[in-house]
Amino acid sequence: MKKVPLIGLLALLSVPLVFGQNKKVGGPCEGCEAIYENKVPFEKLKSTVLLPDLTWEGKKPLGINGTVYQADGKTPAAGVILYIYHTNEQGYYPKKGDEKGWARRHGYLRGWMRTDEQGFYKFGTLRPAPYPDGSEPAHIHLVVKEPGLDEYYLDDFLFDDDPLLTPEKRRKLPNRGGSGILVLQDVGNMYKAERNIYLGRNIPNYPAKP
Repeated sequence: MKKVPLIGLLALLSVPLVFGQNKKVGGPCEGCEAIYENKVPFEKLKSTVLLPDLTWEGKKPLGINGTVYQADGKTPAAGVILYIYHTNEQGYYPKKGDEKGWARRHGYLRGWMRTDEQGFYKFGTLRPAPYPDGSEPAHIHLVVKEPGLDEYYLDDFLFDDDPLLTPEKRRKLPNRGGSGILVLQDVGNMYKAERNIYLGRNIPNYPAKP
């Protein structure tokens, strides 16, 4: 058996101490690791993404944007990764048949963004439908990854005019990252809405301010 020099062994043992690990926050998060399935490296992601199937032909798409703020609620958070996915207009997570990893469940209507220096993000897509059984309001899932922390989920994007978003369901929303309820504005050829995101808000185990 080849022996490892003492200096080399000490170096190996010291790696976790030098590089450390991301802090786990937010509690259990099934499927959140899908945020790493994008083929584009995090540092090369844009702040704007157009999801597959987006079209203006006979449709009025959604344009959703906002600013991500740090835990103080006022400082823009740059370099934050956002992962979104949702159902199609029939309420299903559509597949093409060659999906791997979490795409087998999330489908292909998904996208990744990286906030710019002003914390800005934006995405365009077609409005999703509720699940066919009507068990949940229409929604767009959202996962966030910020430097030094593990990925965690935030409140879904929801729609204020959705009849399935009942007063009882509104009361039960945890408002992780702030409210996710969108008020759509008809601007002619599409609908627009804004949602600002506040990192750490209502997130379990989030690091306290220094």
